[in-house]
Amino acid sequence: MTRMIARPYWYLRHGETDWNAEGRSQGRSDIPLNARGIAQAEAAGALLARDEAAYAPVARIVSSPLCRALRTAQIVARAMAAPGAEALPVAVDDGLQEVCFGDQEGQPMGDWYDSWIAGEYTPKGAEPFAELRARAVAAVNRALDGEGTVLIVCHGAMFRALRSAMGLPANVRLPNATPLWVQPPTAGAAVWSLDVMG
Repeated sequence: MTRMIARPYWYLRHGETDWNAEGRSQGRSDIPLNARGIAQAEAAGALLARDEAAYAPVARIVSSPLCRALRTAQIVARAMAAPGAEALPVAVDDGLQEVCFGDQEGQPMGDWYDSWIAGEYTPKGAEPFAELRARAVAAVNRALDGEGTVLIVCHGAMFRALRSAMGLPANVRLPNATPLWVQPPTAGAAVWSLDVMG
């Protein structure tokens, strides 16, 4: 099993969409940000601009190609830029796109996530959790393998897979547009640590 590169990074789930507000599973469906999601992205960028130096300044941004994540990343990049300065460019990695939930996309979020994570159930046409985890780790490792600290702008189920890879309970819902500072285990520890900004 591929391990994550032991480097700290920033993680940000995209801002809210109408399907988030309605409690529907999105998966690969390319649902745009709603007005609240745009405001959340702006607030996340302002928060990062204010507090990033207390952890590590963002040097690079890598995003999922799905529009809700990519637009969040672009808004954050602009919000973080100093007055008159160029915003950081946003790179895209197709490996960061959200899980495919098959015939569950667009449906109300169910209670099957624990069974999916355990490998006991996969919706018809969906990506098995083990495959998602391997893809997520590979994509994050590509993002980590560069100069300076990276901000990864991505998705909720992707972060469940990453939590699993980092030794943390997987089925934890990540709020929209809340920056996380993610650090590898300290000497003797087995799990990564998360600091929630805000």
